[in-house]
Amino acid sequence: MSKSILVTGGTKGIGKAILERFGKEGFDLITCARNEKDLKSLHAELSEKFSDCSVTSIRADLSKKEEVLSFAEQVKAKGIPDVLVNNTGVFLPGAIHDEPEGNFELMMNTNLYSAYYLIRAFSKDMIERKAGYIFSIGSIAGLTAYPNGGSYAISKWAMLGMTKCLREELKPYNVKVTSILPGATYTASWAGVDIPEERFMKAEDVAESVWAAYNLSPQSVVEEITIRPQLGDL
Repeated sequence: MSKSILVTGGTKGIGKAILERFGKEGFDLITCARNEKDLKSLHAELSEKFSDCSVTSIRADLSKKEEVLSFAEQVKAKGIPDVLVNNTGVFLPGAIHDEPEGNFELMMNTNLYSAYYLIRAFSKDMIERKAGYIFSIGSIAGLTAYPNGGSYAISKWAMLGMTKCLREELKPYNVKVTSILPGATYTASWAGVDIPEERFMKAEDVAESVWAAYNLSPQSVVEEITIRPQLGDL
């Protein structure tokens, strides 16, 4: 029976790279996104590229609790994924003291709460079957304070803390938990910036790190992976 991976926010960047990496290994693929057009395009691309895999794509805005829970129920109706990658996120620059009203709520809902609700939706079944893997895609912003990081940094620091707690809670049940903390990765988020592409990390490198961590023996787990551009943070 094929194993399955659920990657939130899979239409671009790191999320898409992870789907493709696991698709190469025969995993059934599950993802979601807000943009219906992008989601349909991804579904067609993955279905053609990995014709032996089942591809499930569901439109959902994970900044809204009711849509997160609905998405989880639709996935659970088809079975509990073997791997959950909490990847969906949004970045809006701004300082804590003067960023636009609503930035905090939007980024906490999208970057943190969506992961919290999905973990609660799937972890109990992983505990019962004593198998599963949960990855949280955080950020260097969850390790290093920097100006104009604002609510994004807050959400990523909180994500790291939540993932560390989850690791301690699930270790007795053979459910692995890993924090992935990438630096500047060349994705659509950086479109239009006047920085050479070679200065960024590749999304595929993050995906390879996820795949490598997944493949350790049952006796070992990578708790945290920090990945930076070779020349350092931007």
